[in-house]
Amino acid sequence: MSWQTKAHFRDRVDAGRKLARSLDRFRHDDVVVIGLPRGGVVVAYEIAHALAAPLDVCVVRKLGAPVQPELGVGAVAEGGAIYINRDTMSLAGVSDEELDALVAEKTQEVDERVQRLRRGHAPVDLRGKTVLVVDDGVATGGTVQAALRHLRACGAHRLVLAVPVGATESLHDLEKLADSIVCPFPEDDFIAVGLWYDNFSATTDDEVVRLLARQRTDNERVDHRNLAAPRKSDRVRRPATREVQIALPSGHGWMGGTLDIMPNACGLVAFAHGSGSSRYSVRNRYVAGELHRAKIATLLFDLLTEEEERVDRVTASMRFDIDLLACRLVVATDWLRAEAEVRELPFGLFGASTGAAAALVAAAKRPGAVRCIVSRGGRPDLAGDDLLLVKAPTLLVVGGEDTEVLELNREAFDRLACEKSIEVVAGASHLFEEPGALEVVAQLASRWFHSHFADATHGHGARTNSAAG
Repeated sequence: MSWQTKAHFRDRVDAGRKLARSLDRFRHDDVVVIGLPRGGVVVAYEIAHALAAPLDVCVVRKLGAPVQPELGVGAVAEGGAIYINRDTMSLAGVSDEELDALVAEKTQEVDERVQRLRRGHAPVDLRGKTVLVVDDGVATGGTVQAALRHLRACGAHRLVLAVPVGATESLHDLEKLADSIVCPFPEDDFIAVGLWYDNFSATTDDEVVRLLARQRTDNERVDHRNLAAPRKSDRVRRPATREVQIALPSGHGWMGGTLDIMPNACGLVAFAHGSGSSRYSVRNRYVAGELHRAKIATLLFDLLTEEEERVDRVTASMRFDIDLLACRLVVATDWLRAEAEVRELPFGLFGASTGAAAALVAAAKRPGAVRCIVSRGGRPDLAGDDLLLVKAPTLLVVGGEDTEVLELNREAFDRLACEKSIEVVAGASHLFEEPGALEVVAQLASRWFHSHFADATHGHGARTNSAAG
Protein backbone atom coordinates (compact mmCIF):
# COMPACT_ATOMS: atom_id res chain seq x y z
CA MET A 1 0.00 0.00 0.00
CA SER A 2 1.43 3.37 -0.99
CA TRP A 3 1.51 6.20 1.48
CA GLN A 4 -0.60 8.27 -0.92
CA THR A 5 -3.55 5.99 -0.08
CA LYS A 6 -2.86 5.95 3.65
CA ALA A 7 -4.96 9.00 4.53
CA HIS A 8 -7.99 7.91 6.53
CA PHE A 9 -9.27 11.16 8.04
CA ARG A 10 -10.46 14.22 6.14
CA ASP A 11 -9.13 16.48 8.89
CA ARG A 12 -8.83 16.68 12.68
CA VAL A 13 -12.56 17.30 13.09
CA ASP A 14 -13.31 14.07 11.23
CA ALA A 15 -10.71 12.22 13.34
CA GLY A 16 -12.21 13.55 16.56
CA ARG A 17 -15.74 12.51 15.65
CA LYS A 18 -14.61 9.01 14.70
CA LEU A 19 -12.46 8.63 17.80
CA ALA A 20 -15.37 9.79 19.97
CA ARG A 21 -17.31 6.64 18.97
CA SER A 22 -14.65 4.52 20.66
CA LEU A 23 -14.88 6.61 23.83
CA ASP A 24 -18.64 6.57 24.39
CA ARG A 25 -18.20 4.12 27.29
CA PHE A 26 -16.74 7.00 29.32
CA ARG A 27 -19.85 9.15 28.84
CA HIS A 28 -21.11 8.73 32.39
CA ASP A 29 -17.75 8.63 34.14
CA ASP A 30 -16.57 11.73 35.99
CA VAL A 31 -14.53 12.62 32.93
CA VAL A 32 -12.42 15.55 31.71
CA VAL A 33 -10.99 15.82 28.17
CA ILE A 34 -7.49 17.26 27.84
CA GLY A 35 -6.20 18.28 24.41
CA LEU A 36 -2.53 18.71 23.58
CA PRO A 37 -2.09 22.02 21.74
CA ARG A 38 -2.44 22.83 19.15
CA GLY A 39 -3.77 20.15 16.76
CA GLY A 40 -4.82 17.78 19.52
CA VAL A 41 -7.31 20.35 20.85
CA VAL A 42 -9.34 20.18 17.62
CA VAL A 43 -9.66 16.40 18.03
CA ALA A 44 -10.32 16.79 21.77
CA TYR A 45 -13.09 19.33 21.23
CA GLU A 46 -15.12 16.87 19.16
CA ILE A 47 -14.75 14.25 21.91
CA ALA A 48 -15.64 16.66 24.71
CA HIS A 49 -18.65 17.84 22.71
CA ALA A 50 -19.83 14.24 22.11
CA LEU A 51 -19.43 13.34 25.80
CA ALA A 52 -20.69 16.68 27.15
CA ALA A 53 -17.46 16.82 29.18
CA PRO A 54 -15.21 19.70 30.31
CA LEU A 55 -12.36 20.52 27.92
CA ASP A 56 -8.95 21.87 28.90
CA VAL A 57 -5.40 21.87 27.57
CA CYS A 58 -2.06 20.59 28.78
CA VAL A 59 0.65 22.75 27.28
CA VAL A 60 3.74 20.80 26.24
CA ARG A 61 6.79 21.84 24.23
CA LYS A 62 9.20 19.53 22.45
CA LEU A 63 12.90 19.81 23.24
CA GLY A 64 14.52 19.88 19.81
CA ALA A 65 18.23 19.15 19.43
CA PRO A 66 20.16 22.44 18.86
CA VAL A 67 21.57 21.31 15.51
CA GLN A 68 18.45 19.35 14.46
CA PRO A 69 15.41 21.13 15.96
CA GLU A 70 13.07 18.61 14.33
CA LEU A 71 14.73 15.80 16.33
CA GLY A 72 13.06 15.64 19.74
CA VAL A 73 15.28 14.73 22.69
CA GLY A 74 12.46 15.21 25.20
CA ALA A 75 9.65 17.53 26.22
CA VAL A 76 8.53 19.83 29.03
CA ALA A 77 4.96 20.33 30.25
CA GLU A 78 3.28 22.95 32.37
CA GLY A 79 3.79 22.34 36.05
CA GLY A 80 7.46 21.47 35.49
CA ALA A 81 7.06 17.88 34.20
CA ILE A 82 10.05 16.90 32.05
CA TYR A 83 10.69 13.90 29.81
CA ILE A 84 14.20 13.27 28.45
CA ASN A 85 15.17 10.59 25.94
CA ARG A 86 18.77 9.99 26.92
CA ASP A 87 19.45 7.70 23.97
CA THR A 88 18.34 10.30 21.44
CA MET A 89 20.15 13.00 23.39
CA SER A 90 23.39 11.02 23.19
CA LEU A 91 22.84 10.22 19.50
CA ALA A 92 22.34 13.91 18.73
CA GLY A 93 25.39 14.89 20.77
CA VAL A 94 23.46 17.17 23.14
CA SER A 95 25.44 18.04 26.27
CA ASP A 96 23.97 18.48 29.74
CA GLU A 97 24.63 22.21 29.51
CA GLU A 98 22.76 22.45 26.19
CA LEU A 99 19.91 20.42 27.65
CA ASP A 100 19.61 22.75 30.66
CA ALA A 101 19.44 25.74 28.31
CA LEU A 102 16.78 24.02 26.20
CA VAL A 103 14.67 23.19 29.25
CA ALA A 104 14.87 26.78 30.52
CA GLU A 105 13.90 28.19 27.11
CA LYS A 106 10.98 25.81 26.54
CA THR A 107 9.72 26.17 30.12
CA GLN A 108 9.39 29.91 29.54
CA GLU A 109 7.55 29.23 26.26
CA VAL A 110 5.18 26.86 28.08
CA ASP A 111 4.39 29.49 30.72
CA GLU A 112 3.69 32.08 28.02
CA ARG A 113 1.48 29.75 26.03
CA VAL A 114 -0.51 28.76 29.14
CA GLN A 115 -1.39 32.42 29.67
CA ARG A 116 -2.20 32.89 25.99
CA LEU A 117 -4.51 29.87 25.71
CA ARG A 118 -6.33 29.94 29.05
CA ARG A 119 -6.92 33.71 29.04
CA GLY A 120 -7.14 33.85 32.83
CA HIS A 121 -9.33 30.77 33.27
CA ALA A 122 -8.20 28.36 36.00
CA PRO A 123 -7.25 24.81 34.93
CA VAL A 124 -10.02 22.24 35.26
CA ASP A 125 -9.73 20.32 38.55
CA LEU A 126 -8.56 16.79 37.69
CA ARG A 127 -8.54 15.30 41.21
CA GLY A 128 -10.33 11.96 41.24
CA LYS A 129 -11.38 12.30 37.58
CA THR A 130 -11.05 10.05 34.55
CA VAL A 131 -8.90 12.12 32.21
CA LEU A 132 -8.96 11.51 28.45
CA VAL A 133 -5.66 12.80 27.07
CA VAL A 134 -6.10 13.53 23.36
CA ASP A 135 -3.70 14.33 20.53
CA ASP A 136 -4.04 14.11 16.75
CA GLY A 137 -1.56 11.21 16.71
CA VAL A 138 1.51 9.77 18.38
CA ALA A 139 4.86 9.51 16.60
CA THR A 140 7.75 9.37 19.11
CA GLY A 141 5.49 10.02 22.11
CA GLY A 142 7.84 12.43 23.89
CA THR A 143 5.33 15.27 24.36
CA VAL A 144 2.65 12.80 25.48
CA GLN A 145 5.02 11.34 28.08
CA ALA A 146 5.58 14.76 29.63
CA ALA A 147 1.84 15.52 29.56
CA LEU A 148 0.90 12.23 31.24
CA ARG A 149 3.43 12.81 34.02
CA HIS A 150 2.01 16.29 34.66
CA LEU A 151 -1.63 15.17 34.60
CA ARG A 152 -0.91 12.30 36.99
CA ALA A 153 0.69 14.79 39.38
CA CYS A 154 -2.50 16.88 39.16
CA GLY A 155 -4.40 14.07 40.85
CA ALA A 156 -6.07 12.33 37.90
CA HIS A 157 -7.66 9.07 39.08
CA ARG A 158 -7.42 7.38 35.68
CA LEU A 159 -5.45 8.45 32.60
CA VAL A 160 -6.75 7.31 29.22
CA LEU A 161 -4.64 8.22 26.20
CA ALA A 162 -6.89 8.61 23.15
CA VAL A 163 -5.40 9.18 19.70
CA PRO A 164 -6.72 8.37 16.21
CA VAL A 165 -3.43 6.84 15.08
CA GLY A 166 0.00 6.15 16.54
CA ALA A 167 3.28 4.31 16.22
CA THR A 168 2.89 0.91 17.87
CA GLU A 169 6.29 1.05 19.56
CA SER A 170 5.60 4.48 21.05
CA LEU A 171 2.15 3.41 22.24
CA HIS A 172 3.72 0.41 23.95
CA ASP A 173 6.14 2.71 25.80
CA LEU A 174 3.26 4.97 26.87
CA GLU A 175 1.40 2.03 28.44
CA LYS A 176 3.67 2.46 31.46
CA LEU A 177 2.21 5.92 32.12
CA ALA A 178 -1.41 5.62 30.94
CA ASP A 179 -3.98 3.38 32.61
CA SER A 180 -5.38 2.54 29.21
CA ILE A 181 -4.91 3.52 25.56
CA VAL A 182 -7.56 3.91 22.88
CA CYS A 183 -6.04 4.01 19.39
CA PRO A 184 -8.16 2.63 16.54
CA PHE A 185 -5.24 2.62 14.11
CA PRO A 186 -1.91 1.55 15.64
CA GLU A 187 0.80 1.39 12.97
CA ASP A 188 3.97 -0.72 13.14
CA ASP A 189 5.84 0.98 10.27
CA PHE A 190 4.93 4.51 11.31
CA ILE A 191 6.31 7.47 9.35
CA ALA A 192 4.31 10.58 10.23
CA VAL A 193 0.96 11.57 11.75
CA GLY A 194 0.14 13.88 8.86
CA LEU A 195 0.06 11.03 6.35
CA TRP A 196 -3.20 9.84 7.94
CA TYR A 197 -4.96 13.14 7.13
CA ASP A 198 -6.13 14.67 3.85
CA ASN A 199 -5.92 18.08 5.52
CA PHE A 200 -3.26 18.46 8.22
CA SER A 201 -2.93 22.23 8.17
CA ALA A 202 -1.58 24.03 11.23
CA THR A 203 -3.92 24.98 14.08
CA THR A 204 -3.58 28.50 15.49
CA ASP A 205 -3.61 29.65 19.11
CA ASP A 206 -6.74 31.68 18.33
CA GLU A 207 -8.55 28.53 17.17
CA VAL A 208 -7.57 26.72 20.40
CA VAL A 209 -8.89 29.62 22.49
CA ARG A 210 -12.13 29.64 20.48
CA LEU A 211 -12.71 25.90 20.97
CA LEU A 212 -12.05 26.09 24.72
CA ALA A 213 -14.51 28.97 25.05
CA ARG A 214 -17.14 27.19 22.94
CA GLN A 215 -16.99 24.04 25.08
CA ARG A 216 -17.23 26.06 28.31
CA THR A 217 -20.39 27.67 26.92
CA ASP A 218 -21.82 24.33 25.78
CA ASN A 219 -21.23 22.79 29.21
CA GLU A 220 -22.91 25.71 30.93
CA ARG A 221 -25.99 25.20 28.72
CA VAL A 222 -26.05 21.48 29.50
CA ASP A 223 -25.76 22.18 33.22
CA HIS A 224 -28.65 24.63 32.96
CA ARG A 225 -30.84 22.07 31.17
CA ASN A 226 -29.97 19.45 33.78
CA LEU A 227 -31.26 21.73 36.56
CA ALA A 228 -34.61 21.88 34.78
CA ALA A 229 -35.03 18.22 33.80
CA PRO A 230 -32.65 15.28 33.76
CA ARG A 231 -31.90 13.85 30.33
CA LYS A 232 -33.19 10.40 29.47
CA SER A 233 -29.59 9.23 29.04
CA ASP A 234 -28.95 10.25 32.67
CA ARG A 235 -31.83 8.11 33.89
CA VAL A 236 -30.53 5.02 32.09
CA ARG A 237 -26.81 5.16 32.66
CA ARG A 238 -24.39 2.68 31.17
CA PRO A 239 -22.64 0.87 34.03
CA ALA A 240 -19.00 1.84 34.46
CA THR A 241 -16.29 -0.75 33.97
CA ARG A 242 -14.31 -1.61 37.11
CA GLU A 243 -10.66 -2.52 36.58
CA VAL A 244 -9.02 -5.10 38.87
CA GLN A 245 -5.31 -5.94 38.72
CA ILE A 246 -4.60 -9.62 39.41
CA ALA A 247 -1.64 -12.02 39.63
CA LEU A 248 -1.96 -15.69 38.70
CA PRO A 249 0.54 -18.40 39.72
CA SER A 250 2.34 -20.20 36.90
CA GLY A 251 4.57 -22.57 38.84
CA HIS A 252 7.59 -20.49 37.80
CA GLY A 253 6.44 -17.07 38.98
CA TRP A 254 3.42 -14.85 38.55
CA MET A 255 1.41 -13.78 35.52
CA GLY A 256 0.00 -10.26 35.72
CA GLY A 257 -3.46 -9.50 34.44
CA THR A 258 -6.22 -6.90 34.19
CA LEU A 259 -9.82 -7.94 34.81
CA ASP A 260 -12.47 -5.46 33.63
CA ILE A 261 -15.96 -6.15 34.95
CA MET A 262 -19.24 -4.30 35.03
CA PRO A 263 -22.71 -4.78 36.55
CA ASN A 264 -25.05 -6.99 34.54
CA ALA A 265 -22.32 -8.29 32.25
CA CYS A 266 -23.62 -10.86 29.77
CA GLY A 267 -20.36 -12.83 29.67
CA LEU A 268 -16.61 -12.87 30.22
CA VAL A 269 -13.81 -13.21 27.66
CA ALA A 270 -10.16 -14.04 28.43
CA PHE A 271 -7.59 -12.88 25.87
CA ALA A 272 -4.65 -15.05 24.78
CA HIS A 273 -2.16 -12.70 23.13
CA GLY A 274 0.04 -13.55 20.18
CA SER A 275 3.71 -14.13 19.54
CA GLY A 276 5.99 -11.80 21.47
CA SER A 277 3.09 -9.73 22.83
CA SER A 278 1.61 -9.17 26.29
CA ARG A 279 -1.56 -8.04 28.01
CA TYR A 280 -0.67 -4.53 26.85
CA SER A 281 -1.26 -5.45 23.20
CA VAL A 282 -2.79 -2.32 21.69
CA ARG A 283 -4.93 -4.36 19.29
CA ASN A 284 -6.30 -6.69 21.94
CA ARG A 285 -7.00 -3.77 24.24
CA TYR A 286 -8.92 -2.06 21.47
CA VAL A 287 -11.05 -5.18 20.91
CA ALA A 288 -11.54 -5.52 24.68
CA GLY A 289 -12.79 -1.94 24.82
CA GLU A 290 -15.37 -2.69 22.15
CA LEU A 291 -16.49 -5.78 24.08
CA HIS A 292 -16.98 -3.59 27.14
CA ARG A 293 -19.38 -1.49 25.08
CA ALA A 294 -21.35 -4.70 24.52
CA LYS A 295 -21.38 -5.36 28.30
CA ILE A 296 -18.87 -8.20 28.06
CA ALA A 297 -16.27 -8.39 30.86
CA THR A 298 -12.67 -9.13 29.87
CA LEU A 299 -9.44 -10.54 31.26
CA LEU A 300 -6.17 -9.57 29.61
CA PHE A 301 -3.17 -11.25 31.19
CA ASP A 302 0.41 -12.26 30.48
CA LEU A 303 0.88 -15.87 29.46
CA LEU A 304 4.55 -15.68 30.52
CA THR A 305 6.19 -14.49 33.73
CA GLU A 306 8.50 -11.45 33.62
CA GLU A 307 11.58 -13.70 33.63
CA GLU A 308 10.16 -15.90 30.88
CA GLU A 309 9.39 -12.82 28.80
CA ARG A 310 13.00 -11.67 29.11
CA VAL A 311 14.21 -15.06 27.89
CA ASP A 312 11.61 -15.16 25.11
CA ARG A 313 12.61 -11.74 23.80
CA VAL A 314 16.06 -13.21 23.08
CA THR A 315 15.19 -16.78 22.07
CA ALA A 316 11.59 -16.44 20.77
CA SER A 317 11.12 -20.02 21.98
CA MET A 318 8.31 -19.86 24.53
CA ARG A 319 5.87 -17.95 22.32
CA PHE A 320 5.56 -21.09 20.17
CA ASP A 321 5.30 -23.50 23.09
CA ILE A 322 1.57 -24.07 22.63
CA ASP A 323 1.30 -26.63 25.42
CA LEU A 324 2.85 -24.20 27.90
CA LEU A 325 0.63 -21.32 26.78
CA ALA A 326 -2.47 -23.52 26.89
CA CYS A 327 -1.65 -24.65 30.43
CA ARG A 328 -1.43 -21.00 31.46
CA LEU A 329 -4.85 -20.38 29.92
CA VAL A 330 -6.24 -23.35 31.84
CA VAL A 331 -4.89 -21.79 35.07
CA ALA A 332 -6.71 -18.56 34.22
CA THR A 333 -9.89 -20.44 33.30
CA ASP A 334 -9.92 -22.39 36.55
CA TRP A 335 -9.27 -19.22 38.55
CA LEU A 336 -12.14 -17.37 36.86
CA ARG A 337 -14.50 -20.32 37.36
CA ALA A 338 -13.75 -20.14 41.10
CA GLU A 339 -14.19 -16.37 41.51
CA ALA A 340 -17.59 -15.61 43.02
CA GLU A 341 -18.08 -12.34 41.14
CA VAL A 342 -17.66 -13.82 37.65
CA ARG A 343 -18.00 -17.61 37.93
CA GLU A 344 -21.64 -17.59 36.80
CA LEU A 345 -20.88 -15.67 33.61
CA PRO A 346 -20.70 -17.54 30.27
CA PHE A 347 -17.01 -17.76 29.41
CA GLY A 348 -15.17 -17.37 26.10
CA LEU A 349 -11.62 -17.11 24.75
CA PHE A 350 -10.16 -14.63 22.27
CA GLY A 351 -6.84 -15.70 20.78
CA ALA A 352 -4.41 -13.90 18.47
CA SER A 353 -1.56 -15.51 16.52
CA THR A 354 -0.12 -18.38 18.60
CA GLY A 355 -2.54 -17.43 21.37
CA ALA A 356 -5.36 -18.74 19.17
CA ALA A 357 -3.82 -22.22 19.17
CA ALA A 358 -3.40 -22.03 22.94
CA ALA A 359 -7.07 -21.04 23.27
CA LEU A 360 -8.20 -24.05 21.23
CA VAL A 361 -6.05 -26.46 23.23
CA ALA A 362 -7.29 -24.96 26.52
CA ALA A 363 -10.89 -25.30 25.30
CA ALA A 364 -10.24 -28.97 24.51
CA LYS A 365 -8.92 -29.44 28.05
CA ARG A 366 -11.84 -27.57 29.67
CA PRO A 367 -14.83 -28.39 27.41
CA GLY A 368 -17.38 -27.66 30.12
CA ALA A 369 -15.99 -24.22 30.90
CA VAL A 370 -15.33 -22.57 27.53
CA ARG A 371 -18.54 -21.54 25.79
CA CYS A 372 -17.06 -20.08 22.56
CA ILE A 373 -13.81 -18.97 20.89
CA VAL A 374 -12.71 -16.22 18.51
CA SER A 375 -9.35 -16.28 16.70
CA ARG A 376 -7.85 -13.07 15.22
CA GLY A 377 -5.14 -13.71 12.65
CA GLY A 378 -4.48 -16.90 14.57
CA ARG A 379 -2.52 -20.07 14.02
CA PRO A 380 -5.17 -22.68 14.85
CA ASP A 381 -3.14 -25.24 12.91
CA LEU A 382 -0.64 -25.27 15.79
CA ALA A 383 -3.32 -26.81 18.03
CA GLY A 384 -2.68 -30.12 16.20
CA ASP A 385 -4.95 -33.04 17.05
CA ASP A 386 -6.61 -31.05 19.83
CA LEU A 387 -8.65 -29.41 17.06
CA LEU A 388 -10.66 -32.63 16.89
CA LEU A 389 -11.55 -32.33 20.60
CA VAL A 390 -12.81 -28.73 20.60
CA LYS A 391 -16.53 -28.53 21.37
CA ALA A 392 -16.87 -24.75 21.79
CA PRO A 393 -18.25 -22.83 18.76
CA THR A 394 -15.24 -21.26 17.05
CA LEU A 395 -14.93 -18.20 14.80
CA LEU A 396 -11.73 -17.76 12.76
CA VAL A 397 -11.11 -14.18 11.54
CA VAL A 398 -8.32 -13.80 8.98
CA GLY A 399 -7.06 -10.94 6.81
CA GLY A 400 -7.66 -11.40 3.11
CA GLU A 401 -4.10 -10.31 2.33
CA ASP A 402 -2.63 -12.69 4.92
CA THR A 403 -2.62 -15.47 2.33
CA GLU A 404 -0.33 -18.01 4.02
CA VAL A 405 -2.13 -17.79 7.37
CA LEU A 406 -5.49 -17.83 5.58
CA GLU A 407 -4.62 -21.18 4.00
CA LEU A 408 -3.52 -22.58 7.38
CA ASN A 409 -6.81 -21.40 8.89
CA ARG A 410 -8.81 -23.11 6.18
CA GLU A 411 -6.97 -26.36 6.78
CA ALA A 412 -7.58 -26.09 10.54
CA PHE A 413 -11.21 -25.15 9.89
CA ASP A 414 -11.74 -28.42 8.03
CA ARG A 415 -10.46 -30.37 11.06
CA LEU A 416 -12.72 -28.67 13.59
CA ALA A 417 -15.75 -30.79 14.48
CA CYS A 418 -17.61 -28.08 16.44
CA GLU A 419 -19.91 -25.30 15.27
CA LYS A 420 -17.58 -23.09 13.29
CA SER A 421 -17.31 -20.11 10.99
CA ILE A 422 -14.49 -18.39 9.13
CA GLU A 423 -14.60 -14.70 8.24
CA VAL A 424 -12.12 -13.16 5.78
CA VAL A 425 -11.62 -9.40 6.19
CA ALA A 426 -11.00 -8.10 2.67
CA GLY A 427 -7.84 -6.04 2.24
CA ALA A 428 -6.54 -6.75 5.74
CA SER A 429 -3.04 -8.04 6.49
CA HIS A 430 -1.91 -10.24 9.38
CA LEU A 431 -2.02 -7.46 12.00
CA PHE A 432 -5.26 -5.87 10.74
CA GLU A 433 -3.47 -2.53 10.71
CA GLU A 434 -5.37 -1.17 7.72
CA PRO A 435 -7.92 1.59 8.46
CA GLY A 436 -11.16 0.04 9.68
CA ALA A 437 -9.89 -3.55 9.69
CA LEU A 438 -9.62 -3.89 13.46
CA GLU A 439 -13.08 -2.37 13.84
CA VAL A 440 -14.45 -5.21 11.69
CA VAL A 441 -12.68 -7.76 13.91
CA ALA A 442 -14.19 -6.20 17.04
CA GLN A 443 -17.68 -6.21 15.52
CA LEU A 444 -17.41 -9.86 14.43
CA ALA A 445 -16.08 -10.92 17.84
CA SER A 446 -18.76 -8.98 19.71
CA ARG A 447 -21.56 -10.58 17.67
CA TRP A 448 -20.09 -14.10 18.05
CA PHE A 449 -19.67 -13.83 21.81
CA HIS A 450 -23.07 -12.17 22.31
CA SER A 451 -24.84 -14.83 20.28
CA HIS A 452 -23.31 -17.77 22.13
CA PHE A 453 -23.47 -16.17 25.55
CA ALA A 454 -27.19 -15.63 24.93
CA ASP A 455 -27.52 -19.31 24.08
CA ALA A 456 -25.87 -20.20 27.37
CA THR A 457 -28.07 -17.82 29.34
CA HIS A 458 -31.36 -18.79 27.75
CA GLY A 459 -30.63 -22.49 27.30
CA HIS A 460 -30.92 -22.54 23.54
CA GLY A 461 -30.19 -25.81 21.80
CA ALA A 462 -27.20 -26.70 19.67
CA ARG A 463 -26.54 -24.49 16.64
CA THR A 464 -25.79 -25.80 13.19
CA ASN A 465 -22.28 -25.68 11.80
CA SER A 466 -21.65 -22.93 9.30
CA ALA A 467 -18.86 -21.57 7.18
CA ALA A 468 -18.72 -17.98 5.95
CA GLY A 469 -16.14 -16.86 3.48
